[in-house]
Amino acid sequence: MAQSKDTKTPPAEKPKLHEVHTDPKRKKASDQELAKSVSEQSDDAKSPARWAYERLILYINNFEEQLDDKHEVAMGFAGSDAGVLRIEGMGYFDPDIVTFYGSDEDGNKTQLIQHVSQLSVILRALPIAIFDDEEEPAPVRIGFRLAEDLDENSPAVP
Repeated sequence: MAQSKDTKTPPAEKPKLHEVHTDPKRKKASDQELAKSVSEQSDDAKSPARWAYERLILYINNFEEQLDDKHEVAMGFAGSDAGVLRIEGMGYFDPDIVTFYGSDEDGNKTQLIQHVSQLSVILRALPIAIFDDEEEPAPVRIGFRLAEDLDENSPAVP
């Protein structure tokens, strides 16, 4: 009777992220520490939607860190006159749907549901929305909330 060898699957290679900018002092997405679910979980343990979601969080978080206190992150829509969506939430639906929740420039509730094969996101800085003579509020930051949720609610890393 042949004994089976105890072979361990080699650890998954960490995702690579590389960026170059004209200003070498500019903070890059690659300067951020990756969430454990991004850096340690194997490719085959995630759906394309999960991969897209996690990577978008990294870019949104980095983009927001470069904004001043008078601007918030929003998405522009390529190839359409739909305007922009001020990002107030984001999610995914396995295996292949990513969704963005927010509001448009007039404060109307907006949601984008996107198949990962069609995903194209333009991050934009919009002035903070002020409605009905209210005082200028602090900017709403979604990136750190998304990253925090990613760490807290990630499946166990195999």
